[in-house]
Amino acid sequence: MEAILNDMVTGNITWITAILWYFVALVIGICSGAIGGMMIGAEHMGKELAAMMGGLFGPVAAAPGVLVAIIILILI
Repeated sequence: MEAILNDMVTGNITWITAILWYFVALVIGICSGAIGGMMIGAEHMGKELAAMMGGLFGPVAAAPGVLVAIIILILI
C-alpha cells in the first residue's frame, strides 16, 4: 500500500494508480455534478432531485476525458 501511495504522489503512473486516479475523478465528478445540479435546478425540481440528477450526469462528462488523458499519459 505504501508503494502505491508513493507512486501516486511522485506521479509514476502504473495500471493500479491509473485505476485509482480514475475512481478519484469519478467521485469528484459525482460531487461536482450534484452541486451543479442543485445550483441550476433546485428552484424547479427541488434540491434532492436536482442533486440526484446532477450526480448521475456529472461523471458522464468527466469519465471519458479522464480516461483518454490517463491512457495518453501511460503511453508517453
